[in-house]
Amino acid sequence: MATQRAQNLDIATAARHAEQVGLDGVWHGDHLSIGAPVLDCTIALAMAAAATERIRIGTSVYVPALRPLAWAAKQIATLQHVSGGRLLLGVGSGGGPAQWAAAGIPYAQRGTRTDTALRVLPALLAGERVAVPDMPEPIDIELTPPVAVPPVLVGNHSAPARRRAAELGDGWFPSLIPPAQVAAGLAEIIDLAAQHQRPAPTVTVGATGVLGTGADLPTRAEIASRISQTYGKSIEETLPIPITGSPEQAAERIANYRDAGALQLVIGIAGGDWRRQCELLAHLRSGLR
Repeated sequence: MATQRAQNLDIATAARHAEQVGLDGVWHGDHLSIGAPVLDCTIALAMAAAATERIRIGTSVYVPALRPLAWAAKQIATLQHVSGGRLLLGVGSGGGPAQWAAAGIPYAQRGTRTDTALRVLPALLAGERVAVPDMPEPIDIELTPPVAVPPVLVGNHSAPARRRAAELGDGWFPSLIPPAQVAAGLAEIIDLAAQHQRPAPTVTVGATGVLGTGADLPTRAEIASRISQTYGKSIEETLPIPITGSPEQAAERIANYRDAGALQLVIGIAGGDWRRQCELLAHLRSGLR
């Protein structure tokens, strides 16, 4: 079990606390221009890596297609190096048109550029000489020092994402969907992976919630309403998603994801005291072993 960063926190302090209480990973999203304050993903995670020794460092999710591919590979390789090989590389093609316009990348190219990145990044990270296809002129590039290629978790639960996870990823990383959709998506991915003679990817699920009860904590309905407004979904779709309530109630909901095939849950803390929430999540994790 892992946690995404809480806003407005000292990242090094938060990462150390997550490690000390026994969580498995800390994660950070990758956004360029979303109309809200946000830090650079790789720099923030480098801070978390420098402050910790054991905990995994995850991108949720990194968008390589926003960057020249060689530059994206250099960022990823550097983060893998400074973390001592602890990187989990969630990869996606998300963000609205404004983010892609800010990067100078046509929105319509996001899918093909993401496919290219997933195909070429492993060789670039391994230090091989690679013909990089998104350059103005054809050129072979070799990046050093080489690093161990981190597990690649393909984000989103769209049909293209499921296809990428089966064909090009080590894992599938959908977020904010109920267990039934996880199970159905995994069944499809297993079939697709078999067609490519590849093993079935692992499943990591992005979730959100808050543990405990109290007037200072958001309710399930309030968290679901935020998801509904952000992603344009109906409240009926989003109400089952937040993980809330007592540890026993949360454990039951998490067990449903485990039964659907998820091996790891990445939980964005939706409110309350972040230290206490990390402690409750760690206690919950130990009980689920």
